[in-house]
Amino acid sequence: MNAVLEKTKQETHFTSGRLSWLTHIVKNLNFYIPITILTVLFLTAIFAPQLAPHDPIQISMANRLKPPSFLAGGSPEYFLGTDHLGRDILSRIIYGARISLSISFLVIAITATIGTILGIFAGYRGGRFETIIMRVTDVSNSFPPLLLALLLAVSMGPGFKTVVLALSILGWAGYCRLIRGETLKLRNADFVAQARIMGSSPGRIMLKHIFPNVVNPLLVIMTMGVGMLILAEAGLSFLGVGVPPPFPTWGMMVNEGRAEISRAWWMSAFPGLVIGAVVLSGNFLGDWLRDKLDPKLRQL
Repeated sequence: MNAVLEKTKQETHFTSGRLSWLTHIVKNLNFYIPITILTVLFLTAIFAPQLAPHDPIQISMANRLKPPSFLAGGSPEYFLGTDHLGRDILSRIIYGARISLSISFLVIAITATIGTILGIFAGYRGGRFETIIMRVTDVSNSFPPLLLALLLAVSMGPGFKTVVLALSILGWAGYCRLIRGETLKLRNADFVAQARIMGSSPGRIMLKHIFPNVVNPLLVIMTMGVGMLILAEAGLSFLGVGVPPPFPTWGMMVNEGRAEISRAWWMSAFPGLVIGAVVLSGNFLGDWLRDKLDPKLRQL
């Protein structure tokens, strides 16, 4: 009898634990789905040579405009079909992830670093320095980024460096404004005042006391920035001022598919779906981080 009760108790505990785990997964789908998509994208970019079934820049006019393998006339050799030059769409999407991620991470590293340093200095020191920095951010926010990209493309030529420079020159302003606002809230906090009374230098206060307390909102905006930067890079490539051919980028693939949209919709549809999935994943993951890291939202 005791053995039966013990077995029943173990089964109940196992079932309860499994249901609790499933409930946790369901409640946090806005984390697990986007993190899975972004992880797959990251691994795809790293292992692109091993994952791509074909050379992404190899032209094969005999195989041009082949539909995806799951449509009539498709070939199992080209799962997502081919473009107007016979290049494999799937391989080009896989290799395009490398360029998109490289640009996004590099721009985020540059803009977040500059924006955080200037934002903390402006918020803590105040005075004329804060006024100058905030006026510069106002000018940066009012300047059209596409116009700047076009000007840089004319002077420097389209390319990887042009895209990174165009997105970095204006991108730091958003980080600076956010961090400056957070620093203003912390500048007169009790622990900052205590550190000041104990003789800590302004540099030490900003580094040891202000910066750790602005990391949470910084992580949120950086996460959301991944999708936005991929979308921006795609837009620049679509306009012809991004990374030039033959290197595959998602925006350029969408642009190339415009002329064939009536008979080869897959040329634009599949890279467009990837761009949309990455942008939404970045936004959902940023929302999840904001809910988890903001103490006010955790109490709701």
